[in-house]
Amino acid sequence: MVAGHEGAAALDDPVGESLRGHHSHLARRLGSAATYPTPVATFSAVSAAADAAEWDDLARLLGRGELADMFSCPAVPPPDWEPVFTLEGRQMIWTGDDRPDPPRAEPDSGVVELGSADVSEMLGLVERTRPGPFRPRTHELGTYLGIRERGTLVAMAGERLRPPGWTEISAVCTAPEARGRGHAARLVRALVARVVSRRERPFLHVAESNAGAIALYERLGFRTRGQVTFRGFRTP
Repeated sequence: MVAGHEGAAALDDPVGESLRGHHSHLARRLGSAATYPTPVATFSAVSAAADAAEWDDLARLLGRGELADMFSCPAVPPPDWEPVFTLEGRQMIWTGDDRPDPPRAEPDSGVVELGSADVSEMLGLVERTRPGPFRPRTHELGTYLGIRERGTLVAMAGERLRPPGWTEISAVCTAPEARGRGHAARLVRALVARVVSRRERPFLHVAESNAGAIALYERLGFRTRGQVTFRGFRTP
């Protein structure tokens, strides 16, 4: 476990902090409740001591029968909100040198920046690999990088939540036929360099059951800040 880190309190509520800050242009708000447009993300935020009125505001924002991905929010909704999922995970922060050597670009590396023209391929890769939530406009949250082999997108990773001073690395995935070639490590290193160049600190979340990913992130300089529980609910 990592000891206290300057500015790490923002990571206790990464969704809310992002919606109040760097992603405020994407935020949908009603009272103290906030969420992203559904095509971007289903992540939603309420205060840690949310009352019934605040949950009602979030329900009105989302609409009836819609998914509220509460991420790691500790607040519990009213009983008429249907539980959809619970996932145990951990939050990891990068503890390497503040000025890492930028990754050397290789002529045949195939690393490219992804955008709106690549959404269909990105969604296809996510469908095959299941790295976590990814929607048609999720790429608007930050920079996404990919690796192509013979013109086909086989690996990607990108930036998601942006609480003050931090950037989350997310959607790290590799097609089954392209695994074992170091693609995930190269993409994460490239993103770390980008984040640190902005004088921000990289962090990420990973399912507790994904031992292989945890080991990879530890080799790349990430350390566990704490365990988290991810929860999703359906609005009444």
